[in-house]
Amino acid sequence: MENRTVGIICHGGAGTIIDKPAYADGLKTAIEEGYRLLRQGASAMDAVLKAVVMLEDNPVFNAGTGSSLTIDGTLEMDAGIMCQNGRFGGVLCIRGVKNPILVAERVMTETDHLILAGDGAIGFARKMGFAVYEMITERARERLEEVKKAGSPFFPKINRQIIAGTEKLGTVGAVAIDRNGNIVAATSSGGIVGRMTGRVGDSGILGAGIFASPYGGISCTGHGEEILRMLLAKDIVDRMKTLPASTAITLALAEAKQKKVLCGAIGFDARGVIGYGYTTPDMAYGYKVADRLFLFTDGKKV
Repeated sequence: MENRTVGIICHGGAGTIIDKPAYADGLKTAIEEGYRLLRQGASAMDAVLKAVVMLEDNPVFNAGTGSSLTIDGTLEMDAGIMCQNGRFGGVLCIRGVKNPILVAERVMTETDHLILAGDGAIGFARKMGFAVYEMITERARERLEEVKKAGSPFFPKINRQIIAGTEKLGTVGAVAIDRNGNIVAATSSGGIVGRMTGRVGDSGILGAGIFASPYGGISCTGHGEEILRMLLAKDIVDRMKTLPASTAITLALAEAKQKKVLCGAIGFDARGVIGYGYTTPDMAYGYKVADRLFLFTDGKKV
């Protein structure tokens, strides 16, 4: 029997969000397009891919074109996508592609592997026909220079940014449920500005920044190292065995807050219940269900 509940929820990263209108506009466009596809009978896979690609293409967000730079001035990105049946694809430290999430989807559908990294991921992307794309925004260069001018070693500087809540702990993500009750989650990240080259965050790791199962699906955002330690996405989805998404996220993030972990999460459970929450000063997110759109950039509807 078909489940007629359809919906999509997206996030644009956590931390301290300065340009809230730009975040809201970008999220609105992506959510509306993903929801339009769902209403037309498209799969949750199609909806989340479309939404995340639109967020990756928007330089406002710290993913794809808007990604942050490493301390060496390189642009490395992580992304992952997962279906409730356990299918997963991820790319880590990929460079020179416009949409890492699309390469992650090809890893899932065209290989027997789960994750490809670095040069291997880039080589695979070229074989799959993804063109060279080396866009680095002026904003990304400016933010890296700010880190360098501080004159601090890498880790202390980044840790101070995170603790102060001034660093945009950037990812974008989407979770959708389609008319057949299928749930797909996707996450894409441009990383923390000034990180070491080769650093891997949580976004392309199943169970950490992304997870889906027959109980539900989750996309996370925040401080990648700490999300990895907690396997936050899997923790939340496992709670959905007996709890609605809203409660599962609330309880998991309460524990994260006690540990001073800066993070956020969005998702759906198998019953179509939506959930979201964050421990950072702000999180940009929004969703559309029952033809109603909701957008938030600081806990208040915009």
